[in-house]
Amino acid sequence: MSLEQATPNTPGYIQSKDAQLRRLRRVEGQVRGLQRLVESDTYCMDILTQVAAATKALEAVALGLLEDHLRHCLTEAANDPEADLDEKLTEASAAIGRLMRA
Repeated sequence: MSLEQATPNTPGYIQSKDAQLRRLRRVEGQVRGLQRLVESDTYCMDILTQVAAATKALEAVALGLLEDHLRHCLTEAANDPEADLDEKLTEASAAIGRLMRA
């Protein structure tokens, strides 16, 4: 679906949906691997290393979604005279703040 076909209800990540799903499946596999490590009494530091990798992978998903939101939703709001651009900017700023605190 091109941006020209997008509607206000179309998610901003629609263009990268397949890539995002691949990333999330990879994270899911990492988390399952973490469960196996704990079940098999693996050394704590090895588990923590894998937790860090899964965390980074989730952060990459979040940043990709944020970038898609900025490119799609903010651009759309900026080009729509009836849209509340301030609301979209506030929403994006709040999301960035949540990511930074996480």
